[in-house]
Amino acid sequence: MLAQADVVVRPRIIMAETEVEALTTLALQMEPAAPLAADMLLAEIDRAEVRPDADMPDHVVRMRSTVRFEDDANGMARSVLLVYPKEADIAAGKISVLSLVGAGLIGLSVGQTIRWPDRDGHERLLRILKVEPPAPPLF
Repeated sequence: MLAQADVVVRPRIIMAETEVEALTTLALQMEPAAPLAADMLLAEIDRAEVRPDADMPDHVVRMRSTVRFEDDANGMARSVLLVYPKEADIAAGKISVLSLVGAGLIGLSVGQTIRWPDRDGHERLLRILKVEPPAPPLF
């Protein structure tokens, strides 16, 4: 049995209704190829407060948000654009929501931190420093 101090409390997260639908479908489709990231994303979706898209605050990480975060593994801050897997390009600063870091960032707000595993199974502390909301559609 875990002692209360051993239980990791994850911060409250908010997700947009249409993104929840798309991300759930994506995670279920990708589960055979990326089981850890898909399962972690599904767990985040399950615990999220789901809001209509129009009610999403600008300071919350969404799909196509630009996120500046700090990673305690190296103490460095970096900015990334959170995208769907087909758009991912690490060299261009575009990370997939189905990467471990991407699944950990979705739904967080400026100032929040989360303990999240990396590919090697080590826990990292990710802290959200800034969020630029997704650009509105051009049509």
